[in-house]
Amino acid sequence: MPKKILDAPSAPVPVGPYSVATEANGMVYVSGQGGMDPATGAVVSGGVEAETEQIMKNIGAILGDLGLGYSDIVKTTIFLTDMADFPNVNRVYGKYVEDAKPARSTVEVAGLPLGILVEIEFIAAR
Repeated sequence: MPKKILDAPSAPVPVGPYSVATEANGMVYVSGQGGMDPATGAVVSGGVEAETEQIMKNIGAILGDLGLGYSDIVKTTIFLTDMADFPNVNRVYGKYVEDAKPARSTVEVAGLPLGILVEIEFIAAR
């Protein structure tokens, strides 16, 4: 099955030349999501927990657009600008994937676009 670019109208508008989601061979790859309000495109205020909450809501909306749910996520990668934020991010993230428990990596990075504190990308299976 060739690569297909997927439409996810509920997602925040990408900040660069990339697709929000693509699919190949029944696997759905979703680009990293930051804590942006999809209605305004602005990063939510309130720190890393507020950003993570918005990211997980955005992920839910994207999954819904694609006919999927949190239980279809097989792998996530979390990027943090400060590993000290790990417990707070983990707490919020866990509320959404508690039953699904996808495989996950978490890495600290020097910086993220738009000054965000956390970014989450994921892969889901149809």
